[in-house]
Amino acid sequence: MAREIHYEIFARQGSKGGWRMVEVRSERDAALELAKELMADGRATGVKVVKETFNDDSGEYLTLKIFEDGHNQFKMAPAQEDVPHALPCFKPDDLYSYHARATITRLLADYLARNKLTVTELCHRADALEKLEATGTVLQHAIQRVAVAQAASTTTPVQQIVKSLIELTNAAMQRVYRDSRKGVFTRVEADGFNALAAKLSGTADGAYLLNGALALYLRDAKGWDEKLVRLLAVLERADGAGGPMLLTAIDAIVAEILSGSAALHELIGPRENFGAQLASLVELFLGAEPKGERAGLIALTKHFAADDLAEARTAIAARLMAEFKSVKRLAPASLFEEFQTLRRIADRLVRGIGKYLSHDDLVAAVTLRSKRLVTHETLGEHLADAATADEKLSRLMFVEENIVGAENKRKLATFIMPLITSPVFESHFRNAKVPVLARLKTLAALQTRVRRSGLQEDQRREIEMLLDKLACDIEVRGNVLATVLAHAPSPAERARALLALCTGEILTEGKLAAKARELVLAQLAKPGFLAGYAAQSRQDAQTAVGELVALLGKAGISAETGLKSIAA
Repeated sequence: MAREIHYEIFARQGSKGGWRMVEVRSERDAALELAKELMADGRATGVKVVKETFNDDSGEYLTLKIFEDGHNQFKMAPAQEDVPHALPCFKPDDLYSYHARATITRLLADYLARNKLTVTELCHRADALEKLEATGTVLQHAIQRVAVAQAASTTTPVQQIVKSLIELTNAAMQRVYRDSRKGVFTRVEADGFNALAAKLSGTADGAYLLNGALALYLRDAKGWDEKLVRLLAVLERADGAGGPMLLTAIDAIVAEILSGSAALHELIGPRENFGAQLASLVELFLGAEPKGERAGLIALTKHFAADDLAEARTAIAARLMAEFKSVKRLAPASLFEEFQTLRRIADRLVRGIGKYLSHDDLVAAVTLRSKRLVTHETLGEHLADAATADEKLSRLMFVEENIVGAENKRKLATFIMPLITSPVFESHFRNAKVPVLARLKTLAALQTRVRRSGLQEDQRREIEMLLDKLACDIEVRGNVLATVLAHAPSPAERARALLALCTGEILTEGKLAAKARELVLAQLAKPGFLAGYAAQSRQDAQTAVGELVALLGKAGISAETGLKSIAA
């Protein structure tokens, strides 16, 4: 049983303030230390640390609060914290509404996953309800959580709400028991549902009776994929008067299947890591036919490709976003692979933006996942085996190129600045054993990546300036430009050599490149430059000028400035 553990630190302000997540840490001691610092610094009036344990087998998280402190600490049982909101129900039929079924799904997620049940099956099968009742505590605990959620927004005592919900639940269950004994739910095969739906369409209990028949039809299905096969086989035969009603019912049940992580885990099958699982989920959402022999999954992707089953696609989009926002790493072994997988998934998901998935939701999810990667722990691990200072900066720029969010990029810059101002970074580039042009070219390449980055403007300019300052120092120590001037016998040759440096991505932008351009213009102004340049290039004066203007443009010198400086 594989497990992944992380610790979530929450804080609140004021006695009525709600909990907000501040940070996620992988180490227990680090999480507890941060929580205590928040209290000590007065940044929170209450803090708590929650341990989240992910179980790969079930695909679910086990939540356990391990620490709480605060000036306004509430006396509240752990089971009552962060309870799901639920709309009040007054009669048994209310339990079959969309919101009620969604609430039941959240409350009984573990139970439904263990028994391979959808909430529609549970609510319409007497044997499933009897088994739930026999557990005792599962049903009771679910009712108590709903009661606490309702009591928070009303003046009604929790005990009274619990009593009302128990009576309501018992009434709904007795109805199913009674109808089951009377044979109200019809047993039909796949080809009989269309006629049944046509018969029930428009009747008061039509949806209830049709769902009861579908629940019986799915009763002996062996696993989630077979349930999909059976449901979609019924849908293939839906047409005429019964078609719309049958489509709505099947769409809802398929959505319930796809809402559960355990069902998706079984349908998609084992993958080498979480990133591969998520990529498979994306392909399913986009309607790309999967490899393998899962007939139900293959049939489902064909419906998605045809833009059928709107509720089911909405459910899988919501599940996909929930998984995407989770703290689990896409590729734990390598941050390079992590970012490559993240970009690959995001690029694929862009194709699915529309009525089921919004652009804002996707950006928010990628931004959140980026935030969790820009941490001391993750970046420290990423830089640990970098052999040189320039490789460390290159790796940090790789991170910048693959994260989203202005705040995330601002935070990343706080890792870059100490690196390039460190003595280790400067001494690496002042190492005389490495050819000076190679060192300048490396600095120019790094600066180019910084200039093209999405770092905040003030931070980007400061980093560019620091790299240029270091390059200027290296150039002076190595007499690079002075050597070029000394070794070229004529102004034309000196200009060519300087332009080669300017256009060869060897010089950083800023003072160093400006210095080289000034020297180029000085050579252009030397008497006899144009004649010498034309003779050297073996071209007539007009053709030589055209070639020169093109080179000047690549070097960052405008044609007007260059032509004004040229001496015949």
